[in-house]
Amino acid sequence: MTANVSDGEASALAAVDEAGIVRILQELLSVPSMTGSAAESELQHILARHLERLDLDVDLWSMNLPELRAHPRFPGGEAPRTEAWGLVGGTRQQGDGPILVLQGHVDVVPPGDLAQWEGDPFRPRVGADVVHGRGACDMKAGVVAILAALAAIRRAGSKLRGQVSAHFVVSEEDGGLGAFGTLERGHTGDACIITEPTSGALMTANAGALTFRIEVPGRATHGSTRYAGMSAVDAYLPIHRALARLEARRNTGADPLVAEYPIPYPLSVGTVRAGDWASSVPDLLVAEGRLGVRLGEDPAQARTELEACVAEACADDPWLRSHPATVTWPGGQFASGRLHAGHPLAALVGDAHADVTGGPRPPERGAPYGSDLRLYSGAGIPTLQYGPGDVRLAHGPQEQVHISEIVTVTRALVLATLRAVGTK
Repeated sequence: MTANVSDGEASALAAVDEAGIVRILQELLSVPSMTGSAAESELQHILARHLERLDLDVDLWSMNLPELRAHPRFPGGEAPRTEAWGLVGGTRQQGDGPILVLQGHVDVVPPGDLAQWEGDPFRPRVGADVVHGRGACDMKAGVVAILAALAAIRRAGSKLRGQVSAHFVVSEEDGGLGAFGTLERGHTGDACIITEPTSGALMTANAGALTFRIEVPGRATHGSTRYAGMSAVDAYLPIHRALARLEARRNTGADPLVAEYPIPYPLSVGTVRAGDWASSVPDLLVAEGRLGVRLGEDPAQARTELEACVAEACADDPWLRSHPATVTWPGGQFASGRLHAGHPLAALVGDAHADVTGGPRPPERGAPYGSDLRLYSGAGIPTLQYGPGDVRLAHGPQEQVHISEIVTVTRALVLATLRAVGTK
């Protein structure tokens, strides 16, 4: 810790409960809050009780899904759901200072092949400085850091001039319904820190990601006379090769914030389904994937490029020329987003991290994936991401987070919060 920390800030830092951080993280990881599940809603109610214990003004509401889905700016979704709960907890306004939003999502992706896990993915395992479990870094550690920072500020008796508002949202993994509904309800702020896993860096920009579906027709026949039909699998292959060429073109001259990544704007086919009988030539193939959106790119332009790529591949193929593939855009539609260069929020959070660690300001980077950042920045709220965990471990069977990293982020959030909203 550096000499830049005031006495009031030092008191709040000393109030960070490291044992409590581990205890609450274990509690949250034990709830299998997969996107769209009943447990996702359960976790929102558990977190509401945590916010109430911090003496915050709590708004817990059931979102009007038909109304949100009909909105022209609805960000899309992939997981089926019958309900979605919004949750915001705010400190009581005690002065004329600004509002700082601390935001985290509560949903997690499914665990995948359970045989690749060491134990139950929703039964957290705690080591010397590591917690393992689905959602450990993406991003329940970040949610816990928000709770722990607010608890430390309250425990220290800090008198805030402005207001802190914790936004806990659902459905981030499949499009951002939770953040969208929270903003539509009128919960806003003057700046926002999203505690996504950033490995200590400041993520001041996010690329986007658009879910696409390509349907490729074939002609069914008996497998023993495949020459009389046309396999949709074979018909798809020239399209797949064209998509690889499109990815290469779209990744030339990437923005400096994401240029360090081998592929800043990946185009990935995630699922391929074809056929309904082993002895039949498949008459339909459905490929679904994600198209990376460049920083500052209009998502409509990205869609147009992929559609043109598929159309050109069809025009060059004898079968597809008369039986063209179709492209649709279901699921999550993440635009890109960024914090304006030189915005003071980056310096504020960077200095807080440096003052806690005694080291330099963390670097600014862009992320190659979509997130809620684009919804908050799109609503006119300057936003960056800073949180515990290594995103490379997210969504995999080795997902984990270092406890010391959560503590560091919590302490930096304490300083950033006090400095952002001011004290009396």
